[in-house]
Amino acid sequence: MPKASPFPADSHDRLFSRNHRTMSLIKQLWLATALLTTLSFGGSFIVSTLSARHYLQQELALKNMDNATSLALSMSQMPKDEVSVELQIAAQFDAGHYRLIRLTDPAGKVLAEREFSGETASAPRWFMTLVPIGTRAGIAQVQDGWQQFGTLQVETHDRYAYDSLWTSTQQLLWWFLGGGLLTGLLGTFTLKRLTRPLEGVVEQAEAIGKRRFITIPEPRTLEFRSVVRALNTLSERIRTMLVQESQSLEQLRRQTQHDELTGLFNRPQFLNQLDAALSRDDAQAGGSIYVLRITNLAELNRHAGRAGVDAALVRLAAALRTVPLPAARLDHGRLNASEFALLIQGEDEDSLGVLDTLTGRLRTLVREQLPDAELLAASARYTAGETRAPLLARLDGALASAEQSGASHTVAADAQPPLHTSADAWRQAITEALEHGDLGLHRFPVLDMAGRVIHYESPVRLRLAGNWLDAGRFLPWAARCGLAARIDAQVLATACETLAGDPACTGLAINLSAEALGHTGMREHFIATLQAHRRIAPRLWVDVQESSALRHPTEFRMLCAALGALGCKLGLKHGGQDFARFAELHDLGLDYIKISAAFVRDIDRTPGNQTLVRSICTLAHSIGLKVIAEGVGTLDEASALAGLGLDGMTGPGLPASPRRIVA
Repeated sequence: MPKASPFPADSHDRLFSRNHRTMSLIKQLWLATALLTTLSFGGSFIVSTLSARHYLQQELALKNMDNATSLALSMSQMPKDEVSVELQIAAQFDAGHYRLIRLTDPAGKVLAEREFSGETASAPRWFMTLVPIGTRAGIAQVQDGWQQFGTLQVETHDRYAYDSLWTSTQQLLWWFLGGGLLTGLLGTFTLKRLTRPLEGVVEQAEAIGKRRFITIPEPRTLEFRSVVRALNTLSERIRTMLVQESQSLEQLRRQTQHDELTGLFNRPQFLNQLDAALSRDDAQAGGSIYVLRITNLAELNRHAGRAGVDAALVRLAAALRTVPLPAARLDHGRLNASEFALLIQGEDEDSLGVLDTLTGRLRTLVREQLPDAELLAASARYTAGETRAPLLARLDGALASAEQSGASHTVAADAQPPLHTSADAWRQAITEALEHGDLGLHRFPVLDMAGRVIHYESPVRLRLAGNWLDAGRFLPWAARCGLAARIDAQVLATACETLAGDPACTGLAINLSAEALGHTGMREHFIATLQAHRRIAPRLWVDVQESSALRHPTEFRMLCAALGALGCKLGLKHGGQDFARFAELHDLGLDYIKISAAFVRDIDRTPGNQTLVRSICTLAHSIGLKVIAEGVGTLDEASALAGLGLDGMTGPGLPASPRRIVA
């Protein structure tokens, strides 16, 4: 049997009825104004009506007495025959506004009488019943010489008093209604003006509730100013904390991943960076690696001294950081005491020429301090999906060839032949594939710590020459040919169609290229497409490379706001490479960050990277970000990551297998 609820059966109804009873300040103002106007009118009505009624009663009583006395005196002096008396009473009755004029003899017999029998007052009956006007009749004695002829009773009609009282009451009501309406309008205008800053306060409070610690200008209203000041102080403290923690993480990363003397990546981390680059599946997949070797370093240490050699190596490392390849991502490393390496991520036609020039410049620089230094240089191109061992073997062969030949230039290792040899050929092939619909999405599961699918990563695939190519094989050329944004548009359309046709799919993650992020028209198309597919938008995850987001901060902020309003998940891919700027993410409303595979490789044997990943998780969770590890290659790595606070992981080492291509 189902377990009984601990709450009363009507608790749900009471909860929702309580929510229904909530009322805006404007409605409360109008309600208060109506209540106050009603109470004020009621009080004024009672006071003014009673006062007016009392005054009218006194006036009517005096008028009755005066009229009765005047008429009795006139009748006392006239003949007392029946016709004269009737005529006198009729003339008096017709000349004034009387309800009753009656003459009775001393025995009470009516001698003459005139009573009003026409229309009643214009005041409604209920008003006359509510406010009765009781008047005393005027009584006077009519004499016939020294004898009493009769008693005269005169009553002025009260319909005019009721009409006057009803008119004044209506005027009072209209004045109060007008005053109440004017008060309500003025109050509404004033309240809206005063509470306008409250909208900003609410937005800030909601943002903080979502762990987006934004600041807003302080309003002029004193009460709101204190609230905003407190929230701004909280946001600033969080921002300061994030900056401090980011700086601490950056310092820890440099201690664990960098060579102490030169500041370049140490060998383990450089090889991790190389592995991550080889597994990339985006526009920066593929590239080159350059290695410089000082062949006689031990001899130089003996003759020039350790300090002199170290100074020369520091200058060499500084020069290595200034390689003029702005379109590529560069990683610099010291593989051992005598070998230095440069990893160039992203195809660049100028790289070979730049590397030849670099070798000559570095040789000249080192020989300024160490004239006997002997340097060898080699380079090798790599493609997406290539493994580390064959690549390093090709480099070693090139270095051996340089040593045997005594070459002073950079020796290039043999490269694998490309599918196309020119940018024009690639542009034509990619364009034809897009026009023929030869674009599909692969699926790789992203799992939580319990092994459940969070969503599927969906890297793009393109069919060229009858074969499906990984993104790393064609995206670098697509970016060079200006076709990356067009590919992104088709990827988005395919993802929307897939999600719409597969309601059971938990979600798809697609990549947004740097070109599309920086292109206003593409961003607008991206947002418009999702607005047309609002039902599937919450199941779409959009990955943006960390380097692209930091390179286009304004555009990325606008994209965050637009996609957040549609319910999309937005996060950073290949994250963690720039800890110093991690604090800039605190108010963007991101949903997740995917840690680069460079931190994940061999993490089960790298305590320093374990500490880094654990710190990243703590810092990311403090601003509401989920943390997902990329490129998990082995179950040992997955086991090590499981205890570091991650929310999910993905990679070829996980037990789940990728799904088939969805064309």
